[in-house]
Amino acid sequence: MKLLILGRDGQVGTALTQLLAPLGEIVALGRDGADLARPEGLGAIIDREHPDVIVNAGAYTAVDKAESEPELARLVNAAAPAALAAAAAASGAWLIHYSTDYVFDGEKTAPYVEDDDTAPLNVYGATKRAGELAVAEAGARHLIFRTSWVHAPGRSNFAAKILSLAQSRDELRVIDDQIGAPTSARLIAEITRRAIEQIERQRPLESGIYHLAAAGETSWHGYARYVVDAALQRGVPLRTSLERIVPVPSSAFPSPARRPHNSRLSTHKLRRALGIDLPDWPDDVQGTLDALLPEPTR
Repeated sequence: MKLLILGRDGQVGTALTQLLAPLGEIVALGRDGADLARPEGLGAIIDREHPDVIVNAGAYTAVDKAESEPELARLVNAAAPAALAAAAAASGAWLIHYSTDYVFDGEKTAPYVEDDDTAPLNVYGATKRAGELAVAEAGARHLIFRTSWVHAPGRSNFAAKILSLAQSRDELRVIDDQIGAPTSARLIAEITRRAIEQIERQRPLESGIYHLAAAGETSWHGYARYVVDAALQRGVPLRTSLERIVPVPSSAFPSPARRPHNSRLSTHKLRRALGIDLPDWPDDVQGTLDALLPEPTR
């Protein structure tokens, strides 16, 4: 089996490149080899490589910046997946693509299921939704994994930012009215590997959208408390105590792009299709914390 990974250098792309290697021949391309901002060139890459599975981990993810760069976000998040899906349909390859909880407006009071109505609040979410539709309409065999609050070791992420701030500030103010599940790039890559193994066994998942997120839920405030508590338990000197992590509403931090208050994704469809359980988010975040923190003191 030959796999083509696009977006090699991102959080998910890095994890995919590591975890998919045992499945067959891997061609992993970054922006220098496959620029998603130039979708007109992607078909030629598919023709050249003849992959059995295309895994598109590339995306424009600068949520606030997308408000002032809507055309670039559209090229990367919508036009590029459309081009990849057309090439996959022509070649018979499978396309695996990743999307986001930001396709929803966050007004639902329960976790979102795959066929809930979408209503993005910002340019990023709108372009990701356009990419989903383009992939579905191209006629290629495809899997779209919607995920949320992605983190990975060694990358700029929420946990690393909280730890840095907790070392330099006496008090942290963290949003508590946005709810979701921190989900590791490694978990996303592991589920992708399982899905590709099913393709290789000729028992693939049905084409469509699947929600992929760690189990459970928390707020950014709860996530911050968990990270700081883990650091304190490992003896990391911090200026911030747990009591000084103050919950605040989203309105305390105005931003160009609105965020959904409810980012919870129901993963029942995926768990049933693969016959698996998904780890609770605190367990899933441990890999990232292990890379950021020293070994626990005993």
